[in-house]
Amino acid sequence: MFNSLLSSFMNTVEDEEGNTIYQYASVWTEYAKDALMNVFLYVAIALVVILLAVGCFVSRRKPDLLKNYVRTALAVACGFAVAVIAAMLSLEFFDMYENGYVFDLVLWPSIVCVAVVVLGIAAIYVASLFSKKAFRLAGIICGSLAAAAFVALFVCLAVYFASGDASSNNGMEVSVSESVALYCCAAGLIAVIVVLAFLFDKGSKGFDSKSIAYAAVCIAMSFALSYIAPIHMPQGGSLTIASLLPLMIYSYMFGTKKGVLAGAVYGLMQIIQDPWIIHPAQLLLDYPVAFAGIGLAGMFAHVKKLEKLPQVQFALGAVVGSVFRFAAHLLSGVFAFSEYAPDIDAWIYSLGYNASYVFPDIAIAIAAGVIVFSSRSFVKQVRKFSAKKAAPAAVPTAETVEEAPSAPAAADAGAPAEARTNDPVPPAQG
Repeated sequence: MFNSLLSSFMNTVEDEEGNTIYQYASVWTEYAKDALMNVFLYVAIALVVILLAVGCFVSRRKPDLLKNYVRTALAVACGFAVAVIAAMLSLEFFDMYENGYVFDLVLWPSIVCVAVVVLGIAAIYVASLFSKKAFRLAGIICGSLAAAAFVALFVCLAVYFASGDASSNNGMEVSVSESVALYCCAAGLIAVIVVLAFLFDKGSKGFDSKSIAYAAVCIAMSFALSYIAPIHMPQGGSLTIASLLPLMIYSYMFGTKKGVLAGAVYGLMQIIQDPWIIHPAQLLLDYPVAFAGIGLAGMFAHVKKLEKLPQVQFALGAVVGSVFRFAAHLLSGVFAFSEYAPDIDAWIYSLGYNASYVFPDIAIAIAAGVIVFSSRSFVKQVRKFSAKKAAPAAVPTAETVEEAPSAPAAADAGAPAEARTNDPVPPAQG
């Protein structure tokens, strides 16, 4: 009974003794993933509608409680995201084991690398609550460990590639010229993304406890939404329900430098969710580099000419970030997956394959973002985080003039007691 509920079967037959035997079309984890994904999809839609409806009610009737409600809503959303990640990631591992997709030399180093990065972010956040010295020390230690884990992963991938297992397991072979092209493309895209991230985010401050906490929340929400994918492509990639929107909003809030780093961490997490790895540079292009490009979505957040059009600021940045993601997937398809297109040009194949899911996926995220940024209260809250550290001197307003002492009053405050007795305005009587 349990298996029949969890498994996808084509038909039933009876044996010689009259017992019912199920004929399965696929292993139970594949069916369970699809079924649970649909459940999470409807729950996510209901959760968004309920939280937004209650938020609108609170903002109109009890605006002083809106801040506390936002915190509660974020906590509920994060709890839902953790539940989705735990359930779907467990089923993903079971599915890989049942189908024989687990390659120890690739999978476990990937898991260790992701675990080191995630736990390092948590450790840095905790350290930031104590002192700047503890924060810096934790950052150095966790950053060094993350770098070591990534280097170890890259070495394992190089061994996996050199051994020939990558070719035999994927039914293809990457030539020397294609390998060189992959490394050059990966290095070129990384350089351009880093330059743009620093160019459009010159005045932002470094990481603090708040930016780290929001990075963890946005990465978790994007990762959870990435499991709600109605369409999965045969060689990797999927069409999701605005899974990249939290990362784009984070980049708009905290700047492109932090956004690129958050996107790269999200890309590393994608390795253990949907692993299609045949070359070390291909891994860089399809995962950390592609999603680091999404971190450029906040590059127009401080353009003064578009200050009254936050939807346009967001949409333009999201389009630029999406172009870099598509470019990474396109180059990976041309130089790593060309053998899947024996009858057509590799560029045409990669362009058609990646455009079929990347553009719709991006369009959904941008459309959802434009709707969200049409809310004045949301934009007001977001811009509190996106303010530059070294803001220009503010022009005095009526409120600041009332609060500041006048010049004569300030002069009187420093005068001797005898001089102050000549004040033409007598003090108020008690």
